[in-house]
Amino acid sequence: MLVAAVAAGSHWFTYPNFDPVAIHLGPISIRWYGLTYLFGALMVYLQLQSARSRARTGMTVDQAQEFVVYAMIGVIVGGRVFYLIADMLTPGGHAASYYFQHPLELIAIWEGGMAFHGGLIGAVVGSWFFLRRNKISFNRLADETSLWIPLAIALTRFANFINGELPGRLTDSPIGMQFPSAVGYRYPSVLFEAAGMLVIVLPLLWLIHRWKGRGDGVIWWAFIAGYGLVRTIVEFYREPGIVWLGLNAAQWLTIAMFILGIVMWIRCQRAGPTAELAPAVQPPKPKSYTARA
Repeated sequence: MLVAAVAAGSHWFTYPNFDPVAIHLGPISIRWYGLTYLFGALMVYLQLQSARSRARTGMTVDQAQEFVVYAMIGVIVGGRVFYLIADMLTPGGHAASYYFQHPLELIAIWEGGMAFHGGLIGAVVGSWFFLRRNKISFNRLADETSLWIPLAIALTRFANFINGELPGRLTDSPIGMQFPSAVGYRYPSVLFEAAGMLVIVLPLLWLIHRWKGRGDGVIWWAFIAGYGLVRTIVEFYREPGIVWLGLNAAQWLTIAMFILGIVMWIRCQRAGPTAELAPAVQPPKPKSYTARA
């Protein structure tokens, strides 16, 4: 409970009721939330298929396309599965019987409902399946994608805000807003996370363009540590779910991410960089012949 009630008119912001649908195509509606995932996949693909990126990873353009497919399947499946598990375990969430009665809700990702940690684990698993078929360094591949991931997360959090999802904790702060899906004034915690993701981009850019002697994987693990730090702080403003020893489940995961990111960052930097690879050569396409009469 709040110690004091907030006087009417003392809040700085009013929740803007955005239309969550970006494009209306007759009976088909394309939401901003879905477009953020498309943006992330497109940016990663454009990065990986560039000549400079292929020189660092040794990938072909076809392999870049294949990797994005593997990673996105992992993101969608992992993110949705972890969301469903958290929803069933969180007090006030849906029971398992609800999803048995409404099976379409199991895959209703167009309405939101994706867990970041599940999406990250799913992307790593998808990458593992891809790397089993292709002799490519995980650290180099991860480095190439690291700059666009926080930007995609920031856009996804803006889309959560547009949808009125994930309202923060009750607050008497003047920055509190009345979300359509919750009672009382709450922190716009998703905007805090979006801002944190944009801040992470700055040191990643410095690592990419200024630190010439960095080890392979340094950028990726810097992102993991940075995300862990930002999310741990933001969780103090989000509505808590499962709480254990004063911290919620997400904070335990993000603290582990921060520690793992720091440890692996040090290990990768000590290992140093490997030699740059030759640009990957796209296999020639078979010639087609036209029969003559």
